[in-house]
Amino acid sequence: MSKIPPFDLSEQYKIIGDEVNAAVLAVLASGHYIGGAAVETFEQQFAHYIGTSESIACNSGTDALYLALRALDIKPGDEVITTPFTFIATAEVVSAIGATPVFVDIEAHTFNLDLDRVQAAITERTRAILPVHLFGQPVDMTRLMAIAQAHNLAVIEDCAQAVGAEWAGQKVGGIGHIGCFSFYPTKNLGACGDGGAVTTNDPTIAATIRMLRDHGRRAGGYYHEAIGVNSRLDALQAAILQVKLRYLDIWNDQRRAVADRYQQMLQHVPGLVLPQEPAGGKGVWNQYTLRLLNTAPHQTPSNDGNHRDQVRQQLQAEGVSSMVYYPLPLHLQPIYKDQMQAPKSHPIAEQIANEVLSLPMFPEMLPEQQERVAYALKDCLSDRAA
Repeated sequence: MSKIPPFDLSEQYKIIGDEVNAAVLAVLASGHYIGGAAVETFEQQFAHYIGTSESIACNSGTDALYLALRALDIKPGDEVITTPFTFIATAEVVSAIGATPVFVDIEAHTFNLDLDRVQAAITERTRAILPVHLFGQPVDMTRLMAIAQAHNLAVIEDCAQAVGAEWAGQKVGGIGHIGCFSFYPTKNLGACGDGGAVTTNDPTIAATIRMLRDHGRRAGGYYHEAIGVNSRLDALQAAILQVKLRYLDIWNDQRRAVADRYQQMLQHVPGLVLPQEPAGGKGVWNQYTLRLLNTAPHQTPSNDGNHRDQVRQQLQAEGVSSMVYYPLPLHLQPIYKDQMQAPKSHPIAEQIANEVLSLPMFPEMLPEQQERVAYALKDCLSDRAA
């Protein structure tokens, strides 16, 4: 019996391979591999999709975040509020520019920032809030923007896992001051390599990011007005992303259908807490991440021997792959734990990190594949309960 992978990009390529091949060959024949029409066209199409006036392509989601912070002139000594339950890039870029990430605990039911705690974490040094729309589920942007406006703070949306997600009918990445996207291959809109984009309605911010992504120059040539970086999206990736963008809404709808089937199959299974789409939001299910309630709920987060990890190993033996995003919250990572004189506890993030398991999720996933996943998970849990 074949194994079920956590995601399967080969199935997507079978559907759009001819279009992707033609787009790539057209770029190769053009001789224009950096910048040019392919990149500019994608930027225009992506801005239109998100609903912003500006879109600036760059070479990764990490660079998108970095460029956004630089464009806002956030400096050493400034604080940026963000979540401890995400990939390290979100906080890493804050540290990279010398500012301080201030971690705020999360909500257990959404895995996103607890906005009550965001309010309490604001100080005179806070310059920005960096929410993450984790696993494709949007943060309550209505409330977050109200908090930011009351304190004159910038909002940078980390939309790496949430392209196409909406809050109150508006796409994420077009609600805050800046939106940051990743086109890593496993994202809902994935390139065939690294890629990213920044979205904004502020032309000054957009111009600054375009300058910074190209070695601090505005019009090419050899005149530089800032210390920039090389963060250009290449034309091949832009051409591929143009093809994929046409299918994005279809794929997101398919992901919702996969999530709905999981909900139906697993809703009555003891010991599971299923993910929920927040009221007022429309998720895009980059991951289907549930919680496996531990037999020892106060166990310290660990990579070795907890209930979740044992279930995951048993699923693997049954031919079902799964992923753990993320096994150790950022405030407990060595790089941050060692820097903090008195590390704060974020108990919800610490508990969730010990319980989460992401099941296979990709648009082309067949109902019979999901049935295998669901039956295998039920068997694992019943074996452990026996």
